[in-house]
Amino acid sequence: MIRVRVISARGSTPREAGAEMFVARGSVTGTIGGGQLEYMAIDRARQMLERGEASAQMDIPLGPEIGQCCGGRVVLQLDREGPEPQAHPEVLIFGAGHVGRALAQALQPLPVNATLFDQRAEELAQAAPGIATRLTALPESEIRAAAPGSAVVILTHDHALDFLLAAEALERADLAYLGMIGSATKRAQFSRFARARGLDPAPLICPIGAGFSRDKRPAVIAAFTAAELIARLTATSSLKKYPCDI
Repeated sequence: MIRVRVISARGSTPREAGAEMFVARGSVTGTIGGGQLEYMAIDRARQMLERGEASAQMDIPLGPEIGQCCGGRVVLQLDREGPEPQAHPEVLIFGAGHVGRALAQALQPLPVNATLFDQRAEELAQAAPGIATRLTALPESEIRAAAPGSAVVILTHDHALDFLLAAEALERADLAYLGMIGSATKRAQFSRFARARGLDPAPLICPIGAGFSRDKRPAVIAAFTAAELIARLTATSSLKKYPCDI
């Protein structure tokens, strides 16, 4: 495997210094921005694999000569046997109702590993094909076991359970995102509930996806929540170290 890393990016470029991808003979994981730049790097990396080369460097102007009009310049470092790409960040979705199922589906093509949790097998059975689901009688234990940098989204059918799970998540300081479906009223009620237990409710986002639209259709809420969640993961660097598959 060859690691391709952007070590210098000057002017207008599709990715910043530090972006990387991993090239094997039959697969590519991650991206340095796509387009002709990426095709050239993949081709060069596979040449290295065939020739047994250990390292190489590419200095590429992004102009008309390569069919890419960014106008900047990128220097790439290619190294054999770079570190394996890390697993994508985990997203734990609690509640397999309409919005929970729609959110799991909206996250499917994105660089996260989403799992839909519920205590109701009949709701989980309605998830779209390919969605990871888990039947659990103790959803709070799933939050305790989540990896650092995970995202937690709470959308159950029971406000009391929502509050229990949100309080459990607030006990942790290492989650990248914590969101709960609701309204301003529900947020105020939960804030009182949390403070009575000595918890700061500030990290909780509630309502979720509310900064975009008041449309309450499940698919729309899911789309805006997915955008909000990905923006938070990117801002906290949880996605920068997790390359996308292409």
